[in-house]
Amino acid sequence: MSLQMPVRMLGRLKTLALAVMLALALPVLPGIAPGAAFAQTTEAPDYAAWDSVAKRAEEAVAAGRASDRAIEDLRAEIVVWRDRFLAAQSGDDLRLETLRSQMEALGAPPAEGETEAADIAARRAELSSQMAQIQAPRIAAVEAHSRADGIVREIDQLLRERQTAALLTTAPAPLNPANWPAAVSGASAAFAKIGSDLSVAWASERNRATLTGNLPVIGLYLVAAGLLLWRGGGWIAWLTRRLRRSDRPRSRRLAEGAVSFGQILLPVAGTVLISLALDATGMLEAGGGAGIAALPVLTAPLFIARWLGGWLFPAVPVAPEVAAPLVAPAKHAEARVHVTVLGLLVALEMWRRVLLADAAPPTQAAVSFLLQAAAGASLFRLGRLLMAHARAEAAEPEARGTRAQVIGLVGGLTAAVAIIGPILGGVGYVEVGNALTWSTTLSLALLGLVLLLQRGATDIYGLVTGDERAEDALVPVLAGFGLLLGAVPLLALIWGARLTDLGEAWTRVQTGFDMGGIRLSPAVFLTFGIVFALGYMATRMVQGAMRSTILPKTKLDKGGQTAIVSGLGYVGVFLAAIIAITAAGIDLSSLAIVAGALSVGIGFGLQTIVQNFVSGIILLIERPISEGDWIEVGGRQGIVRAISVRATRIETFDRTDVIVPNADLIANPVTNWTRFNMSGRIIVPVGVAYGSDTRQVERVLKEIVTAHPLVMLTPAPFVLFTGFGASSMDFEIRAVLSDINFGLTVKSDMNHAIAERFAAEGIEIPFPQRDLWLRSPVTMEADGQAKDAAQAEGDAPGKAASAIPG
Repeated sequence: MSLQMPVRMLGRLKTLALAVMLALALPVLPGIAPGAAFAQTTEAPDYAAWDSVAKRAEEAVAAGRASDRAIEDLRAEIVVWRDRFLAAQSGDDLRLETLRSQMEALGAPPAEGETEAADIAARRAELSSQMAQIQAPRIAAVEAHSRADGIVREIDQLLRERQTAALLTTAPAPLNPANWPAAVSGASAAFAKIGSDLSVAWASERNRATLTGNLPVIGLYLVAAGLLLWRGGGWIAWLTRRLRRSDRPRSRRLAEGAVSFGQILLPVAGTVLISLALDATGMLEAGGGAGIAALPVLTAPLFIARWLGGWLFPAVPVAPEVAAPLVAPAKHAEARVHVTVLGLLVALEMWRRVLLADAAPPTQAAVSFLLQAAAGASLFRLGRLLMAHARAEAAEPEARGTRAQVIGLVGGLTAAVAIIGPILGGVGYVEVGNALTWSTTLSLALLGLVLLLQRGATDIYGLVTGDERAEDALVPVLAGFGLLLGAVPLLALIWGARLTDLGEAWTRVQTGFDMGGIRLSPAVFLTFGIVFALGYMATRMVQGAMRSTILPKTKLDKGGQTAIVSGLGYVGVFLAAIIAITAAGIDLSSLAIVAGALSVGIGFGLQTIVQNFVSGIILLIERPISEGDWIEVGGRQGIVRAISVRATRIETFDRTDVIVPNADLIANPVTNWTRFNMSGRIIVPVGVAYGSDTRQVERVLKEIVTAHPLVMLTPAPFVLFTGFGASSMDFEIRAVLSDINFGLTVKSDMNHAIAERFAAEGIEIPFPQRDLWLRSPVTMEADGQAKDAAQAEGDAPGKAASAIPG
């Protein structure tokens, strides 16, 4: 048994690396997208050659006997043809549009039984012939593209069926004791083959000479590798401790993250040196050295897992607002152990696929099951830790429910896979168990990496903007969402998707999809977004120039200037949207019927919003109120601060904002205290005690009101004697102020002056008075007896007669 890695596995690793590079390059370099190379040529496809290729592909798919490699090559050839046909469909678009315009200029064709002028009919026939000549290649390209696309779909279906069949293939059940002797003997034979290969290599005189001659180089390689593997981690830890002395937390974390990559790079460099040392021995040439060359790749999962566990579950506590823990901080050490063990098991699984690639099925099944069971134990415990922390976090009142739910869901799925995967592998479904166990492990690693990248993006944003609360900002959240979307293709590859599946999905996205007769594609959205953004920025620039440079030099008041600037904004945004739609090539005529039907329902649902919008337009045109006006509406008074299309914002004198719908300002009475001028009248009531000289009071009040600087002399202020109250004689001061905004201040000043002058003039300011009479019981009894005696005397006849004058 040689140590050479299977060629197919190396090919898959190269393909995966190529796919990652393409995924990163395609968004940046849209010019290299599929079909871009053919869009630059006008050469017509060779349909005869295509027909031959298509028949060969259809026969191969129908027979189903070709290997996966041959089918993949055939599919790649068909995709090239399909891209050519897609490019051929977009030729001479401008010429075809010109001919259609010319046809429209001739008018509608005559109805059945009618005729038109001979010269017009001849011109119409000529234009129709030219359009047919242009459309014929396009129609042929559309038909060929449909055929190629169908063949690609059939090939993909065939490959998926084969993949499913291979996944469901059963192997000798490792849990069956009857299969254990065969498994042990197969393992012994595999390792015996390795020993035999080494014995054969040692027997060669040339190999021994090579080993002897390269001993110094081999020793140097091994010493350097030992230093990197043994001391590399210590060097990185020393650098990390030095960086922690920084006073800037975000800079420190970013620097620590960059330096910490040395925990992966230095050990991998050590394995590279070991691989070079083993290759220099000359004892592995029988196998070609492919396995030794892949040693860094096969051991990298262990170093990556150790690094990832150290960052996800740090030994030094991190502030929750910086990095919320995934498990309880007390369980971080245990979680790091499980992550490292999973990395080691992934590396062992990769070694199994290399060393036991040609071993007997019972041996492969048994070793796979043992690795699945070990990984399942760590996955189960890790899932339980995630679930426990999610429950504890959800129990806190201020906890973020969504985050706790996601952590709990991931933990539950991990624990479930940890049980199901080894069970399936134990009963014989080894490939299904491998897919569940190792795909889950790699998915968790990828999600952890995305989380770390999101934290790094947050720190970079906070460092650039100086925002101390960058964790709560929108940009880092959007960056995390983008990273998660970018991880979706890698997750698909982990769970069994082929690179061709991803390429096909990308082709579908580039081609676009039909919606109501409109083809939408990334190019359409990109064109619309760029043109609309340019139009929007141009509108804002014009608005700024009008607001700051042009309108202030006119005689328009502030409200009129605001109305013009707002109107320009609405018109500019509308024109930008129309121009963007036209530039993107979106034809909205096919959506006219649907839009008409939806407008009825939308009209009822948005009736209030439309009413407020129209009212806002009326306010901006008629300008009954303007920004800065003091108004009263619905019992509320305040200063108008902003007039938008839906509502008007009023700042009350209590410094609170009141949002008033524009419809209320149109339908209800509105008092505008400062619409055309700032003047306004105030009334100051005054009461004096009964007995005061009313003329003196009137004179004093007139002197007070005329002495105030804000009181206008035209019209002149006056004092009224309004009447007799229950406790006072009532007067009123009525005066017009030059600035009504100071009305309360003027009233306060006048009241102070009145109190001072009345005190100096001896005028009394009354207060309510009541007389209370208290009568004792003795007095009440004496009054009663006197009353009775008087009544008795009045009732005597003689006395009454003598009282009558003679």
